[in-house]
Amino acid sequence: MKKLIKNTLAIIVLFTALLANANAPLSDLKNAKRTTLTLNDVKKGDKLLIKNTQGIILYNESIQNSGDYTKGFDLTELPNGDYFFELNKAIKIVIIPFHVSNNIVIFKKEKELTIFKPYIRNKKNKIYITKLSLDQKPLDIKVYYEDLNGDDFNLIYSETINNDAKNIGRILSLDEKLKGTYKIVTKTEGRTFIDYIQF
Repeated sequence: MKKLIKNTLAIIVLFTALLANANAPLSDLKNAKRTTLTLNDVKKGDKLLIKNTQGIILYNESIQNSGDYTKGFDLTELPNGDYFFELNKAIKIVIIPFHVSNNIVIFKKEKELTIFKPYIRNKKNKIYITKLSLDQKPLDIKVYYEDLNGDDFNLIYSETINNDAKNIGRILSLDEKLKGTYKIVTKTEGRTFIDYIQF
């Protein structure tokens, strides 16, 4: 009789433990598919994108809080291929590539890239253009002018800086008689940036 009670208690304990953990594997399975992305020092308004190699945006989020950003993504459902996270900040773009193959996600840490954006400001009749270029990539600059009547923008300046330094800098003097809107288009590392200055 004692043996029967012990066996019954053992079966009840085993059955209870089995029931208690019955949901755990499903939850763990879901979490196992999730990739956690952590980004440091983000600012409110920064943009986080997931893109494929054709530049198609698959995910787009505007960061809501400054500080550290952590979020889980299920990237395993993406078709086989190459993708990347893109964090678009005020002064730079951070690219984090990854590859999906048969529901397995592999990050390409060695191919992470930071593109520094050109910084443009004006003071009186001068336009200051600066850019940090650690890889010493060329910078194309085009300046267009639209007069106060709202006529179309006309190209007034064009230059390609083939860079042999890590810092690019240009100061452009504007004709003080040409009041209106200036559109500055800069291109570097496959990206185009457009800024407007009212003078």
